[in-house]
Parts: sequence; C-alpha cells; structure tokens
Amino acid sequence: MQTVFVNPERCIGCLQCEIACAVEHSTSRDLARAFHERPLPRKRVHVEPGPVATTAFPNKCRHCDPAPCQRVCPTGAISRDAVGDLVLIDPARCIGCAMCAVVCPFDVVTFHPLAGALAPDSLVAVKCDGCKERLDRGEVPACVESCKVDALVFGDLNELIAKGRLRESNAVLSAVGFSATEGPSGDPLAGWRAFGIARATVDDAAQDVWNRRRREAGRAGAQPGNGNDSKENNGAMREEGAS
Repeated sequence: MQTVFVNPERCIGCLQCEIACAVEHSTSRDLARAFHERPLPRKRVHVEPGPVATTAFPNKCRHCDPAPCQRVCPTGAISRDAVGDLVLIDPARCIGCAMCAVVCPFDVVTFHPLAGALAPDSLVAVKCDGCKERLDRGEVPACVESCKVDALVFGDLNELIAKGRLRESNAVLSAVGFSATEGPSGDPLAGWRAFGIARATVDDAAQDVWNRRRREAGRAGAQPGNGNDSKENNGAMREEGAS
C-alpha cells in the first residue's frame, strides 16, 4: 500500500507542506497567482503546534479502510478510488452536512467553498485526496515533495514502518553508547555488530578479572606457613569426619 507516512519527531513546523498543498489544489498551480483565486485554494494537510516549543505535527487524512466518513455520507459524495485506494470527495454531491467530520477519528475534514460545488458559496467537505493527479503522473504528493526534513515521506507502508523501526533502534543503541546513529540507508546490521563488540569487550574484561584473582590466590597459597596451616586444617577436618 503506497501512502504518505508521518515522522512527527522530524517536523519543524515550517508550513511548507500546507503551502504546497494549497497551490497544488489551485486552478493556476502557481504560487504567485493561487492566493488571488476565488474561491481560495484550500490546504488538505494541517500542521499543528506540539506541546513543546519547536515541535509540530502534520495531520492529514489516513484514507482509512473501511472509512467511517464514506460509510456515513448520505449523498454518496465520498468514495474510494479503486486504483490508488484513496478516499475521495466529490464536491458536486456534498451537501455540507458534516457527518464525515463527526465520525473522522483524526479531525482532518474541514468545510470551505470549492469550485464545482452545488452553489458558489456552498461549504463542502475538504480533505486530503492523496494528490491523485500527481500520482497518476508518477510524482509524489506535493506535501512530500516540499518537506525538506522527511517529516512526510511517501512509499510502501510496511517499508516505511521498517525504516522507522530501524532508525529508532539505532537511536537507542547510540544512546547507550553501542554505536553511532545511522540513517535508514545505513548498514542494517550495524546495531547487531556494535552489540556483539560490546558483549565481547565485557566478556574479555570478566575473564581478565577471573585470571587475576586466580593468580593472586596462587601467590597467597605459596607464602611460608600457609602449607603447614593447610595441613593442620586438613588433619582437623579428617579427625572431625572420623568422629
């Protein structure tokens, strides 16, 4: 399944994805002219500030399957694209009842006038359409193309999740001093190799301590008087055993 995946820890809140999305859904597809159009082109991705300064989250439609919004739409304005598996809205059939917004678990459906609506000033549901036209041309979605920090990436869902899992594993290993953090394109076995080196180092250190204690014990047993004491102790133990 090809989709846009969010890496929230990378988002810096620059809003470039919002601007690129709005321009992509304008009539002119031109940054200088798009914001003079009527009705105004609307963004489909929403960057919200996080609870800590310099953090943000780019929220967008997940194109759920099954999609709650599609199930409750009374006019059939919401449908699923058979090719790209995208949940799409037909503004010509939307009556602005907001039932889709009520059931959306991610709060990504907004309402604005759009070209092609039943009336020029009618508010219709607006959400991410996955940049279907761009995908049909073999391009990535506009928000992904504009993101410079890989907070938004496009690809196969399982592959993107695997890369994120590898990145987080490397970060954990780096935090405990096993290896340096590598990007998703780095050696996938680097973490295991670093762990093996660390384990071997610990084992060697333990072996050195054990050998040193054996040598110290041997020197202590070779000191004068220790032999007689040992014989007396052994004799006492034998007498106790006999009794």
